[in-house]
Amino acid sequence: MKIGIIVAMSKELAMILPLLSDATVETRGAVTLHRGRIGGNDIAVMQCGIGKVNAAIGAVSLIDAFSPDLVINTGVAAGAGDDIRVMDIVVADSLAHHDFWCIGEEWGHVPGCPRLFPAEVPAVAEKSGAKKGLIASGELFISRKEEIDSIRSHFPMVKAVDMESAAIAQACCLRQVPFMCLRVISDSPWTSHDNSSQYEDFWTEAPQKSFAAVSEILASL
Repeated sequence: MKIGIIVAMSKELAMILPLLSDATVETRGAVTLHRGRIGGNDIAVMQCGIGKVNAAIGAVSLIDAFSPDLVINTGVAAGAGDDIRVMDIVVADSLAHHDFWCIGEEWGHVPGCPRLFPAEVPAVAEKSGAKKGLIASGELFISRKEEIDSIRSHFPMVKAVDMESAAIAQACCLRQVPFMCLRVISDSPWTSHDNSSQYEDFWTEAPQKSFAAVSEILASL
């Protein structure tokens, strides 16, 4: 299987690249692809940049350059569910824009698209200890409990929030490419008034363990 993996930040890329065997780097125009293998799959990893615009451009660029059978977004996210803790892995069963509204539409519904974008859930997810649920995206680093409460008022089932995954899901939906999202929880703004410190500390607290679980999921595909 050809699998394209998209991350937003260099820190996330640094966690994913060691998982590749036979790694090479390819440049196609403005797109840099880190090629290799995980399990029996042909992998291309790219860093798109932070935010939904960068994510959507990155998804389309990856699809055009690599023609993947599956696109996966991975990296970190803020926890939003009562049962979610730092270092947990959340596998999306659906994705939504938490910051989109247009008159006459339900909150989060982009006209011409489903309100909740579908996502593939790997069979091994629960065995690996990952938690399944909705991931919501918006153009804002969520830092306060009040912001989580606002998101949960529209999407009470939300498990995690980030700044890219719903945009990638939308691009994949429109291009008819299956999509999967695996996020490691870096901070919990719904329980902490200092989640920025949580987020910074996350990168020094050996998140390799959580990203190793991501590797197990990828290798099982």
